[in-house]
Amino acid sequence: MEQSSFGKQLKIRKQFDSFCKTLLKNEMIDYERARSYRRKHEVSFSELTQEELSRLNTVDEYITEAEVFRVFDYDIEVKDELIGEALKYLPEKKRNVILLSFFLDMTDTEIAKHMNLVRSTIHHHRVSSLQALKRIMEGIRNGEIK
Repeated sequence: MEQSSFGKQLKIRKQFDSFCKTLLKNEMIDYERARSYRRKHEVSFSELTQEELSRLNTVDEYITEAEVFRVFDYDIEVKDELIGEALKYLPEKKRNVILLSFFLDMTDTEIAKHMNLVRSTIHHHRVSSLQALKRIMEGIRNGEIK
């Protein structure tokens, strides 16, 4: 027994209807699953504390805001304006010792090799340079040195 043309169309419509309902049901399940994941793992900015918000910001730093010193093959960037200005007043040898020691974390022995000096001389330069830097920075702060 053959189905009539109308019966075939009705069967196809019911299959298509069933397919569409299944598709919509599965899409709803996927959507709810994604929403649930977002609720668990995402936080609105309005829900963050001030401390959490402050950790999200960043500040751009530009080379014009820093003093750059060239020591051997290294470009050493000094971001603190007062220290950068004070370092300009030191003799080159002492400035190099300070820059290599504190900005590149070199030991006295490593600096001595670069400068062809003995370690004790480097130590003396570093200690005397720090004392001189302190005086220079106080002078700059007090307006005695410009």
